[in-house]
This record gives sequence, C-alpha cells and structure tokens, in this order.
Amino acid sequence: MNWEIIFVLTIVILMMVALIKEVTRPDMIVFGTLTIFLITGILTPEEAVAGFSNQGMLTVALLFIIAGAIQKSGLVDRGMARVLGKPKSQQRALLKLLVPISGFSAFLNNTPIVVTLTPIIRKWCKEHNISPSKFLIPLSYASILGGILTLMGTSTNLVVHGLMLDRGMEGYSLFTLAMVSLPASVLGLIYLVTIGYKILPNHKGLTESFSEKSKEYLIEVIIEENYPFLDNPYVGKTVEEAGLRNLEGLYLIEIVRRNEKIYPVKNSTKIKSNDHLIFTGVIDKIAELQNKKGLKIKTGTNLSLDKLNNGTGQLVEVVVSHQSSLLHQTIKETQFRAKFDAGVIAVHRNNERIISKIGDIALKPGDTLLLLTGGDFYERASSTNDFYVVTQLEEDHPLLNKLDGKKSWFSIITLISMILLVSLDVLSMFKAMSLTVILYFVFKIISPDEAKKNIQFNVLLLIASAFGVGEALFKTGAADWVANKVISLADPFGMIGVLIFLYVLTVVFTEMITNNAAAVLMFPVAVEAANRLSVDPMAFLVLITIGASASFLSPIGYQTNLIVYGPGGYKFSDYIKVGLPLSLIMMVTTIIMVNIIWIN
Repeated sequence: MNWEIIFVLTIVILMMVALIKEVTRPDMIVFGTLTIFLITGILTPEEAVAGFSNQGMLTVALLFIIAGAIQKSGLVDRGMARVLGKPKSQQRALLKLLVPISGFSAFLNNTPIVVTLTPIIRKWCKEHNISPSKFLIPLSYASILGGILTLMGTSTNLVVHGLMLDRGMEGYSLFTLAMVSLPASVLGLIYLVTIGYKILPNHKGLTESFSEKSKEYLIEVIIEENYPFLDNPYVGKTVEEAGLRNLEGLYLIEIVRRNEKIYPVKNSTKIKSNDHLIFTGVIDKIAELQNKKGLKIKTGTNLSLDKLNNGTGQLVEVVVSHQSSLLHQTIKETQFRAKFDAGVIAVHRNNERIISKIGDIALKPGDTLLLLTGGDFYERASSTNDFYVVTQLEEDHPLLNKLDGKKSWFSIITLISMILLVSLDVLSMFKAMSLTVILYFVFKIISPDEAKKNIQFNVLLLIASAFGVGEALFKTGAADWVANKVISLADPFGMIGVLIFLYVLTVVFTEMITNNAAAVLMFPVAVEAANRLSVDPMAFLVLITIGASASFLSPIGYQTNLIVYGPGGYKFSDYIKVGLPLSLIMMVTTIIMVNIIWIN
C-alpha cells in the first residue's frame, strides 16, 4: 500500500464521518473532498471536473424536469385519489395503493410522487379513521421498489449507468435491472401488505398529536385592560419594545384582538389593551410572564389548534428538505417569520417534540415544523426548495398551478412515447429525455423557471463531485486494494459470500451517506472485484445499483423515507422493525437472481 492509497482512503473515511455526523450539507462535504484531491494532485483538473459533464449526471437533471412536469399535470394524484376510494379493508386499500405507486416510480422520480401523495393519503386516512402510519412507510418503500425496476426509475440507476459509459462499458438498457429486481419488488409488495402491515405502528401525525396536547404547548396571556393606578406599560408599545420577542423558552405566535387574529406577529406590531397573546414553547418558563406587571395568564383556557387560524392563513405542516437553505441554522438565524410569513408553533424530530425555545432550535433534514401561516406563505415557500409541504392544499388553490386537461394528457403521452423510443433502442435515454424536455418547453407544459426550481442542484453537485472521488479511488489503486480485502474476507464463503459482502457494504453506505454517494463509492470496488474474479462486471454493478437504492432501515438514507417520517409520526425504530425483513427479502432475492443470470 503506497502513500496515495493511504491518503485517499483516509480522506474518504473522513468524508464519510462528516456525512454521518451531518457536519454540513452532503454536497458540500463531497465537493470539499473532491477539492482536496484536486489541490493535492491526486486528480488533474480534467479528472476532477469530468463528473460535471457526465451523461448520467445530466440525465438525472432532465429526469427532475420531466418528473416536475408530470407532477404539475395532477394526473397521478387525481388518479390515486380515485383508486383509494372507500376501503373494504385496509390491507386491500394498501395493495390498491402500492401497485400503481411502484408502476409510476419505475418511470418517474419517486421523490415528487411521495411529496404529492403524502398529504392526499393523510387526508384519506383521516376521513376513514385510519392511522396514516399504516400507509406512509409503505408508500415510501413501494416507490423505492418501483424505482429499481428501470434505468430511469431513480437517479442512482442513471448515475451507475453514466459511470459505466465513462469507462467504455455498454451501460444498462431500460429494463436490465428488471431481470433481477422484478421478483424482489413483487415479494416486497406482498410482504408490505401482509406481515409488514401488521408490524407497522398505529401512530398519529404531528398535527393530530399536537391537537390533543395543545393545552400543554400553548399559553394565553391577556394585556390587562383595567390595570390598577397606572396605564398598562405594554399598551401602545411594539412587540419588540415590550420585550416580548426574546423571552426565554417562549415564542409569540399570535395576537387575538376582538374578532381579529394577527399572525405571524411582527416586531413592529403594536400592542393594544385587552389583546390576547398566544405563546408556544417551554411551558415551564411561564414564570417569566407571571412576573411581568400588566400581563395576566389566562387559566382554564380552551385553546386548540383549530381556533388559532382565521381563514386568511392556516396551520401547515412541513418537512425540512435535504436541499434546504435553512439547514444547521437556528430558526431565529433564518429570520423565519419574515422570510416565510409564518410562525413556528412546534418542531418535531424523531417523533418527539423538541422542548426548547423555538428560536434556538437548529434545523436538520427531516425536521417536521408545525406552522401558523400568513396569506403569503405558500407563494414564498413555493419559490424555494426548503420544504416538502405535506399539508394538502385545497383543490382550487392558485399555487397548485395545474395544467389543463389537454396539456396534462400531452405530458403523459410524450413520456410514454419517450419510454417506447428507449425500449426499442431508437434513442438513448439521454437523447430521449432531452427531446421530451424540449417538447415540454415548446408546448408550454413547463416554464424555464419551473424547470430550474425542479432541478435539485445540490443532488447534481453531490453526484458530479462523487464521480471525482470515485476516480481517485480507481486511479490510486485504492479501489483495487479494498476489492482485494473484500474478496479475502468473503473467500471462505465462495462467490455467494462475495455477493453478500458487496451488497451489505452498499446498503450500509446508503443508510449512512445517501444512495448516490454510496453507488459512486462502491462502483470502483465492484469493477475491480469483478476483474479479480474474472466475472462479468454487470453482475456486481447490478448488485450495488439495487443495494444503493434499497434503503429501508432508516429515514435518513433516502429522501422518500424522510418525507413521510414526521407526517406518519414514526420513530427511528419503526423503520428498522418494518424495513429489516424487507431488506433481507431484497438481498436474498437479488443475490439469487444475479447468481443465476450472470455467474452460474
């Protein structure tokens, strides 16, 4: 082992530690690693930037645009609402949901599908008195199972495909992965509607659980009208002048003034006599208010969430996204109220409300926020990628901006045509997607601004940077060294042992450092292992491609798992309980199929 191998492996290990500890955004960590390799001369400038022009990475960008156009059509969510209907049994309804979800996810990015359907399913569950936790993890898992069926099913598939093309390999056809993944996906769906359904918890979502305990979280304070001897010192002052903005552990979310409700409350809002101030936060800190003259704590209050809003805004539940600009900043530092026209009532993480002053909470991916919004919230939130909004909008909400009927069907027919062209080898995936996006622009299915918003640039930066990191592993011989160690460890168990080691290692990386990064890091190891064993590299590459997407053990490794985390009221352990048997089914079935098709 020379110094270059030691250096590259050390930096890659440090990169993985930083990703696990969430030091900063994943794309910044991987890009920083790439920069180190560039500066130290491990990679030439040409090698470092090669990933930014990789066909697989660019195809992922096109996939984001196409998925956004289909989401805008509204056909998927309207179709699923009809499919669910009135349930004869919960398990039958679950099966009716999961089969088409897997089908859609085979040809579309599954993240917008899960974002779109999560509020619809929650509303349907509420109407039929069903716990959403029985449906939301299966929604995420079914979208993952569908995503591994085709080349365009997930960005991970396209990333590995792009790496193969870069190294002069043939790459995947549209249905190469289906030969292995179809049996695994079918068995996975059967598991989810039978054994998995019974294991799933009966949790309530954040809004429901908060509503039941709202008296524990909300304080009503009255600005006394008949203050003895003197005028009330708070009347006529702004919220900031009155010192009510930076209270320890308490957060002013609303002012009730006769028949008017003021929220979000601005620093410049003036206080009037008999105003009712609604605070949330750490109720144990109520003493700070009790000691202030002119304020009266209302006891026996019947405050509840549905009484907080007045029609101009509403209670909204959002999940902080992977690509949010708010990550690792406190709510106060983000100037949340001014930026989004919304006040934060509560923050949940790991299905537990964070008991702390709202403004001091540093946000992480997957945090679920309960907001009391003003009228401008949706417009402001829609211009960012900070949230997955999981509260369902009304059908006629102007920000839904759905396509008309003809354009909706045109977008679907164009997509189907693209799939046929790729299936018949008339066009490559990249060319077919490029043509589809151009048609969407020409016929105004989606605008350039909407396309820009749908592209997840942080994901593309992570992928492109990870390509460079993978090249460093190849170039220095580090990948060959790791492959040799894997083979040595698995040697007593034969070829099946090698397949198990590679698959498990990929799954572990996926759960810790995201699916795309896991696939790129495992790619050179898989290729070198195949070369050493004189096996068709396609066998090992299909194995790691499926393993990189088979993220069922935590909410962190895959975006769709994170989206349903808060809305389903899940605990981290719920993913392990339901996901471990599914992971074993996937592993065993995938290894058997790979062994049959390419090795024996």
